[in-house]
Amino acid sequence: MTAIPAARSTGAHRGRRAANRRSGPPEEAPRWERPAVVAVLAVATLLYSWGIGHAALHPFYGAAIRSMAGSWRSFFFGGLDVSGSVSIDKLPGALWPDAVSVWLFGPHTWAAALPQVVEGVLTVWLLHRIVRAWAGPFAALVAALALTVTPVTVVLNRATIPDTALTLLLVTAAGALQKAVRTERLLPLITCGIWIGLAFQAKMLQAWLVLPVFAAVYLIVAPGTPLKRALRVLLSGAVALAVSCFWVLIAWATPATSRPYLDGTSDNNPFALVFGYNGLSRFSSDSTAFGAVAGTATSRTTGNTGWNMLINHTVGPQVAWFLPLAVLAAVLGVVWRAGRPRTDMPRAGFLLWGGWLAVHAVVFSASNGNHAYYMAVIAPALAALAGGGLALFRAEYESAYEPNPGPEQEAEHEPEPEPSHEPAHEPAPWSPYVSAYGSDPWSPHVAQSVPMFESEHESVPEPEHRPESGSGGRRHLALPAAIVLTAVWALVLDWPTRFVSWLLPVAVMLALCGVVGLWTRGPRTSSRMVHAALASAVAAILVAPAGWAAAGLDSLYAGAATAPIAGPVGNAYFDSVRQHHAPRRIGLDQPSARDTALLDYLTEHRNGEKYLLATQAAYGAEPLLRAKSEPILVMGGFTGNTPFPTTQQLAGLVTAHQLRYALLTTQRPTTTVTTWVKSHCTRVRAAAYGGATGGSFTLYDCNPKK
Repeated sequence: MTAIPAARSTGAHRGRRAANRRSGPPEEAPRWERPAVVAVLAVATLLYSWGIGHAALHPFYGAAIRSMAGSWRSFFFGGLDVSGSVSIDKLPGALWPDAVSVWLFGPHTWAAALPQVVEGVLTVWLLHRIVRAWAGPFAALVAALALTVTPVTVVLNRATIPDTALTLLLVTAAGALQKAVRTERLLPLITCGIWIGLAFQAKMLQAWLVLPVFAAVYLIVAPGTPLKRALRVLLSGAVALAVSCFWVLIAWATPATSRPYLDGTSDNNPFALVFGYNGLSRFSSDSTAFGAVAGTATSRTTGNTGWNMLINHTVGPQVAWFLPLAVLAAVLGVVWRAGRPRTDMPRAGFLLWGGWLAVHAVVFSASNGNHAYYMAVIAPALAALAGGGLALFRAEYESAYEPNPGPEQEAEHEPEPEPSHEPAHEPAPWSPYVSAYGSDPWSPHVAQSVPMFESEHESVPEPEHRPESGSGGRRHLALPAAIVLTAVWALVLDWPTRFVSWLLPVAVMLALCGVVGLWTRGPRTSSRMVHAALASAVAAILVAPAGWAAAGLDSLYAGAATAPIAGPVGNAYFDSVRQHHAPRRIGLDQPSARDTALLDYLTEHRNGEKYLLATQAAYGAEPLLRAKSEPILVMGGFTGNTPFPTTQQLAGLVTAHQLRYALLTTQRPTTTVTTWVKSHCTRVRAAAYGGATGGSFTLYDCNPKK
C-alpha cells in the first residue's frame, strides 16, 4: 500500500502557529466579570434611553430622518424633504439607521433616537471586549464604566447627531487593528479599513484622523518584515479610501437632475461638500474654500479651540475627567515597556489609544471652532487608557508584594524550551479571552490570581515587601498617586460651577479610603482588604463624572438639541435660566399649534402643485418636515446661502404651477431668490394661516396673475 505523504507546513500555517503562540490559550473569566459587564451595559442602556420619547432630536437632522424614511432617493442621497430637492450638508450615512428605524416603527421620536441608544451601548460593549483582549478583565471593566459615565457620551447618545455612529465605527476599527497586530492576519487589517470607510460616511474627514495612528501602530508593532507590513498598510489604506469615497463617487457620477442639490456647495459637487464645506473651510480663513458656501453663525461655531480646549470650563466637564490619568498611563505605559520586543502588545495598546487621543486633541485645537459634543470621539481613548493604566499600575503595585525568590527558587523556575508541537487551541476571532501577551508580568490576572471583587480566603498573609533598587522600586506608588491625581482633578473641573459639590466629599472619602488602604498594606493585610481599597479608589474617580452624566437626563442640563452638552454650561442652559423653563423638545409628528395652522392652510389651498411650500433656508422648513412628510423646497439649504434654486429655476416652478407659496424669515440672510419672492409674490395676512403679526416669518402667495 502506498503511504499518504504527510502534509507539509505552509507559510500560512507557520504564521497561524506564531499568532497562536502570541495569543496564548484562552483564560478563564473571573466569576465576577459577566455580572459586572451585564450591570454596566444595563446602566448604559438606562442612561442613554431614559425618556427616549422626548429625546433631543436635532431639528435639521430630525427633519431629514423623516424625509429619508419616506423616499429611497432621499434616503440614499440624504434629501432634506421627501422629494429630495436639496440634501443635508453632511454625508447621510449616520442617519441611515435612524431613517430605517422610523420606516419600521413609524414617525415617532423614540424610533428616531433608538439607533443612537443602540450605537452607544454597542460602543461600551465593544470597548470592553477590545480592552479585555489587550489588558485583561479589570482594565476592561474600568474602561467600560468610564465610557458609560462620561457626560458628553450620555447626552450625545440621547440625540440624533452623527458623532455617535462615528465613535462606534472607529472603536470597531481599533478592535480590528488590534486583532490584526495580534494574529498577524491580513483580513482583520482589511476589515479595519472597511470600518474606517464606513465611519467616513458618518462624519467624513474626521474619520481619517485615526489613519496615521493606526498605520504607525501596525508598522511599529505588527510581526513580519518591514516590506510586508508596509504593503499591508497600503492595502488597508486603499480599502479605507475606496469605502470612504463610494458615496461621493456615486453622487458625482449621478446626473444632477437625478439627485438632490448638495447643500453647502456652490457648484453641486460632492467633493466640495466633503473637502470644502466640511473640510478646508473649517481650518482656514477662507470660508468658501474648495467650492464651499459661506457659513453662518448657525452652521459654524468659533469657540473651544486652542491648547487648553480640552480643559476649559465648558469642554472639560464633558470629557476630561480621566485626562490626567490617561496621559500618565500613556507615558508610563510606553516608558516602562522600553526595551521590550518590538511586537510588545501592551505597549502597542498605549501607543494606539495615546495616539488616538493626541491626534484628535491637536486637530481640534487647530480648527476654527468646535462644539463640545465633538469631543465624544475622544472618550473611548480616555476610557481605554484609564482602564489600561490602572491595570498597569495595579500590576506594578502587586509585584512589589510578591516574594523575593532566592537562587534555588529561580533555578527551579528556569524557563523551559518551547515545545515543538503545534498548539491544539485555535483562538476564536472575536474571543475576548484571547490574551495578547500570555503571561506578561503586567497583566492583571498574572499580578493577582484572586479577582478584584472576591477572595478565596478571609485573610491571606501577604509576603514581605520585596526590596527593590532604582527607579523600578517606586513604581508601586503609581497606583495610589494616580487615584489622588484623578480625584484632585475632579475638584478642579467641577470648581467653576460647583455643580456636583455635594458629591465631591463622597469622592474624596472614597479616594482617601482607597489610597490609605493601598498605602498601608502590610504582610498581614488580607486580600479582601486590598480589593476593597482598590474598589473604593475606582469608585472615587467615577463619582463626579457620573453626577454630571446623570444630570443630562434632565433637559435643563442636557444642552440644546443642536448642541447637546451636560451640566450648567452652554448657551442653552443660561437661556433656560433666563426664561425660567427647560428647553422644549419637539419630536417627530408633534407640530405646534402655529405649525398645524400653517400646514392646514397650505393643504387647503394646494391645487396640484408639486411642492407644498418653499422656505427660506431650512429654519422654516424643519418643524413642518418633522410634523408631516411633504415635498418642501428649501431655498438656500441649511444656511440659506446655498445657490439653489436659482431665480430662473424658482420662476420656472411658479410658472409651471409646481409651486405657489413661499415662507420667508428675517432670521436668515437675504438672497436674490428671496428678493424675487418679495417683488413677484403677494404677502398673505398672518391671521389667515395662524402666524403672528410682526413675527419673523412671512408667507407669500406666488400664484401667477392671469
